[in-house]
Amino acid sequence: MPRYGYPESQIVIIGVLELLSCIIYVIPSTAVLGAILMTGYLGGATATNVRVGDPSYIMTVLLGVFVWGGLFFRDARVRSLIPVRG
Repeated sequence: MPRYGYPESQIVIIGVLELLSCIIYVIPSTAVLGAILMTGYLGGATATNVRVGDPSYIMTVLLGVFVWGGLFFRDARVRSLIPVRG
């Protein structure tokens, strides 16, 4: 954590926020809110990795794509926002 500029005392808070976002994402009726929260969380992780020069930021970007991709395939409301011809 110090490498990224965060105090080690914040590990638990950050982990709990991530876990809550994941739980909200898994519940079908709150999945869109969970995806939004996870996007914000992953955006912060991406920015932190880019700031310190860590190339693993690609993984956080891919996780964000997978979050919305998963939601796209399981929620017709999201699919209606992005029409796909086929």
